[in-house]
Amino acid sequence: MRLVLFDLQGPDRCHFFPLALSRPVFDLRCGMTSLGQRLIAACAAESLAFFMPPYMAAAFRERTRLPVNDPASFEGDDLLLLSGHLKAAALNRVERAGPSRIGIAPDGQVHYLWLRAADASRVRRDSLESLFDSAKAALDCQTIDLPVWNYIWDVMLASPALIAEDFKSLGRSGIEGTVEQPSAIRGSKTDVFIAPTAHVHPMVVIDAEHGPVYLDEGVEVHPFTRIEGPCYVGQNSILLGAKCREGNSIGPMCRVGGEIEESVIHGYSNKYHDGFLGHAYVGEWVNLGALTTNSDLKNDYGSVEVVLDGRRPINTGSVKVGSLVGDHTKTSIGTLLNTGSYVGGMSLIMATGKPLPKHIPEFSWLIDGAITRGFGKNKLYETARIAMGRRRIQWTPAQEAMWDAVFDLTAPQRDEAVRRGRRQLLHK
Repeated sequence: MRLVLFDLQGPDRCHFFPLALSRPVFDLRCGMTSLGQRLIAACAAESLAFFMPPYMAAAFRERTRLPVNDPASFEGDDLLLLSGHLKAAALNRVERAGPSRIGIAPDGQVHYLWLRAADASRVRRDSLESLFDSAKAALDCQTIDLPVWNYIWDVMLASPALIAEDFKSLGRSGIEGTVEQPSAIRGSKTDVFIAPTAHVHPMVVIDAEHGPVYLDEGVEVHPFTRIEGPCYVGQNSILLGAKCREGNSIGPMCRVGGEIEESVIHGYSNKYHDGFLGHAYVGEWVNLGALTTNSDLKNDYGSVEVVLDGRRPINTGSVKVGSLVGDHTKTSIGTLLNTGSYVGGMSLIMATGKPLPKHIPEFSWLIDGAITRGFGKNKLYETARIAMGRRRIQWTPAQEAMWDAVFDLTAPQRDEAVRRGRRQLLHK
């Protein structure tokens, strides 16, 4: 059986912005892995392929040897196609045997397609869209309500519990790396795993009393760091005297200091200095300047609202939501992010001494509290090229083409915000 994970360009994709503008939804980090890796682990397929919005396919292809947006993936095997929006628990209700069939959500979105090789001639296979359209006409079409991820903050809020679940399923515990003394482990050592090449300096506290702690290969933990479980720290990341409170999932090659709580950080991002990051979801290649701080709780303890499209606030149903920060965004020292802030990718944020607007579009230069075009996207690309080069990773034409497409996709929100910013600056 071949598993195909797909992320269609539909109306619900914006629910996962700003992160899903530069990656498929199934590539979002949650727990110790990603949403897609959870589906892959639940299926145990013999081979794997991916489909996603065309503008990001070439950039994603550079990160994998597996087929991306290749209709040839539909040939020669039984197929299970799964939406990247599905939770892994949905697989308990998707039978991978019997007649070919397609599962449709009550809102009309495709949840899955089970296609036996013997039935391949009954459907078109020249594209993902034609495959689904012909399958609806030729195969058993079932309406089924499966558990899905609805919004980006749902992924962030679920991450702490899934760290504990992942730790248990991996079945690894114990100290295999270097732990210099004096250091302390609170709770059971069976709830701690320190990988063979990880290095914990003296004067570090690992608190596994309320959840497991997993330090992956090459992790380095500097003195005066406290790590509370559940927590996952990805390969080659460094904690620098951090107050790492419960519920954090930190990707590879990050530099993290200050206070961080129940947040998800994708790889290659820096929060090197003091400042608070709470209930936040942060992309790749982000740099949060010294004392950058987000609020994750309203003064009235009410449910946090987030503006994803620049206009309409959405009630998250949670009293704790911090910031959503897209890839390649940089903040200055002393930046204050409001509760439930949306900070689009490829943005430069200058502090104002007070909380910033709750919606900052992609490719924004926020100067003196107003959203401007700054020096344009090419200057932002040059900054990205330099930042990635410092980690010996190349900025490629495929990535630039993807971000050009993101620039065009987000132009309406940005143009409107820039017009407001001009009026704001004129009245100062």
